[in-house]
Amino acid sequence: MTAQDEWLRVDALDIEAQGVARNAEGKVVFIEGALPGEEALVTVARRKNNWEQASLRELRSESAQRVTPGCPHFGLHAGACGGCKMQHLHASAQVAIKQRVLEDNLSHLGKVKPERVLRPIEGPTWGYRLRARLSVRYVARKETVLVGFHERKSRYVADMRECHVLPARISAMLMPLRALVGAMDARDTLPQIELAVGDQVTALVLRHLAPLSDADRQRLRDFAAEHGVQWWLQPKGPDTVHLLDDGGEELAYSLPEFGVTMPFKPTDFTQVNHQINTVLVGRALRLLDAQPDERVIDWFCGLGNFTLPIATRAQSVLGIEGSETLVERSRQNAQRNGLAHKTAFEARNLFELTPDDLVGWGNAQRWLVDPPREGAFALVKALGDLQQAPRAGWTPPQRIVYVSCNPATLARDAGLLVHVAGYRCVAAGAVNMFPHTAHVESIAVFER
Repeated sequence: MTAQDEWLRVDALDIEAQGVARNAEGKVVFIEGALPGEEALVTVARRKNNWEQASLRELRSESAQRVTPGCPHFGLHAGACGGCKMQHLHASAQVAIKQRVLEDNLSHLGKVKPERVLRPIEGPTWGYRLRARLSVRYVARKETVLVGFHERKSRYVADMRECHVLPARISAMLMPLRALVGAMDARDTLPQIELAVGDQVTALVLRHLAPLSDADRQRLRDFAAEHGVQWWLQPKGPDTVHLLDDGGEELAYSLPEFGVTMPFKPTDFTQVNHQINTVLVGRALRLLDAQPDERVIDWFCGLGNFTLPIATRAQSVLGIEGSETLVERSRQNAQRNGLAHKTAFEARNLFELTPDDLVGWGNAQRWLVDPPREGAFALVKALGDLQQAPRAGWTPPQRIVYVSCNPATLARDAGLLVHVAGYRCVAAGAVNMFPHTAHVESIAVFER
């Protein structure tokens, strides 16, 4: 041991999957790789007034929840893949930690306690990731190509030969992709390959900074034929994405419970975990409990992932989304599924809403809210303002189902809904959309 080393008892795990302990002076110490209940020898690497950052050197007692990571590229060492943070923790314990993170955020940030804690939504812990952005780098001095996620706490691309959170056939494609890029004329100008898997189609989007030669295009076609993938090209921004060759099957996913099929482009936002998304949509609609004579508003509707299933239950649904492109795609999807007569869509910046906007969109008995990480502050603030200064003829929704990908912004918005807008938080629960990562997805229900 050195003067910088000390033995600490780990008490908790934070949202970044770091062990949390206190030293002899009572200062909080964050320890990467340590788990609650463990006694760890650590080396302090960074000191601040209120906390310290330490690295794990040795364990004197191991948690019963510690498991052997499923991927050889996971770890704390230099060069380790940074895609996962929790592979050393048993999958059921990961879910419990995420549930606790949700409840702690609601309690401490929003001063809200759900009346009922929902059973967490969980599913397969390996091979679940059907969307990914894989960085590509040609290393000239080693005459090799890297394709994968970034290294832990680094901008470098990890030397990945397999990935167990990707479907097995995609994991097996990593080395052939490296060989493909290495053989291409444009290998120096190919920074990224984006993956999008649908029910029938596996799409790969190749970002290229210079025009592709005819020989490179043929190399892509040969790879597609051998591996059963569909190539898309992206020469500039997301709006420039197009098929290498027209034709072929349509990229889409289905929601069988509602008889809905959702075509999408590989750069459109869709959930990475289709199995969890299917369960999540079903639970959200049961919690929403829209009746055949009721109108619903779906805020941040995207492609219509919730809007179209809601339309199969409610009298009508209005989907509102910030992106004109996604709104147009939502209209097409509603038409495709025979639900255009029960749906309407509108493009609007949802981070600049006012009470007048809410009144202008009319009454709806129920809301579904599914915002990005920034949350829905402007929406719930406008709702709170209308609680303080009601408008004649406008009534707030009786029930709100809020799907969140950030427990901190959910907690902030829940505080406004409960303490200002006149709602109760009747239920909340975690959704393990991203096993082995520290990402916490959740769902909460509010009633007047």
